[in-house]
Amino acid sequence: MTTITIQVDEDIKKAFEGATPETQKQLSSILQLFLRENLHNKTLTEVMAEISDKAQQRGLTPEILQEILADNDE
Repeated sequence: MTTITIQVDEDIKKAFEGATPETQKQLSSILQLFLRENLHNKTLTEVMAEISDKAQQRGLTPEILQEILADNDE
């Protein structure tokens, strides 16, 4: 595993830094999936659909996702 730097606005930075280690790990996994799939010249919609499918296969439900997003709003 290696680290990359991406530019985000201050609110995103604060939300990520304030998230639990588990949430940070989940967000990193989502970003990895997006970047890996995007390397094959797929549209954003196609990549997002595939990420959604994979997340559901791994047990991410809409309720869990909503909970994660709500945690980041606090």
